[in-house]
Amino acid sequence: MEILIGILIPFIGTTAGAACVYFMKNKLNLLVQKILLGFASGVMVAASVWSLLIPAMDMSENMGKLAFVPATVGFLLGIIFLLLLDRNIPHMHLDNEKEGRESQLKKSTMLVLAVTMHNIPEGMAVGVIFAGVVSNSYGVTSAGALALAIGIAIQNFPEGAIISMPLKSSGLSKTKSFIYGMLSGIVEPIGAGITILMASFVMPVLPYLLAFAAGAMVYVVVEELIPEASQGRHSNIATIGFAIGFVVMMILDVALG
Repeated sequence: MEILIGILIPFIGTTAGAACVYFMKNKLNLLVQKILLGFASGVMVAASVWSLLIPAMDMSENMGKLAFVPATVGFLLGIIFLLLLDRNIPHMHLDNEKEGRESQLKKSTMLVLAVTMHNIPEGMAVGVIFAGVVSNSYGVTSAGALALAIGIAIQNFPEGAIISMPLKSSGLSKTKSFIYGMLSGIVEPIGAGITILMASFVMPVLPYLLAFAAGAMVYVVVEELIPEASQGRHSNIATIGFAIGFVVMMILDVALG
């Protein structure tokens, strides 16, 4: 049950964000969005270190001074995978107020696709770390896994709103806009569940997969979250959010792990 709840947490974050379409007229408050993006960035960076990279190196202790190899290879492969994914998925932004509804709907549809595709490696990351919890792998803790899932959920909250709000503006009903925003996150628990079910195949290469997930997470933070949070005024709010998120994740993983 704990694992089921854990893999559903990121999806709940997307669903909650998509539900903003029912009680918000325009878009998520800028300051709220910045603090959420900063907090999620801090959680995900800390999780990449304590919950993913350090356990990956701990599992490779038998390699002696080369214990860093699986973590290095996996991390770089995660970065490369997201880089290739980004090159083939358009980045759609949300300043569509002066455009016609048809163009707006087209861009919103592309945004749904982009967010959905980016959610796949995040779901895999959650699945990999919970697979480590199931197998009682050294260094992988339930607290760290839950904290990572919560960090991704916090990041998914504005993503859900970012999808549903423009869809409503393009002419779709609130319910349809909510459903499309919610469904963009369904790939995460599906990807996590498949990864856990394949745990017997995953375990021999778990150090590489944990580091791969770390690379994917860091790429998302550096390429997507931090630039978005730093745009315009009040970027210091995002920096404060980052610091709080990093410290909270560090405490959860170290003290409760």
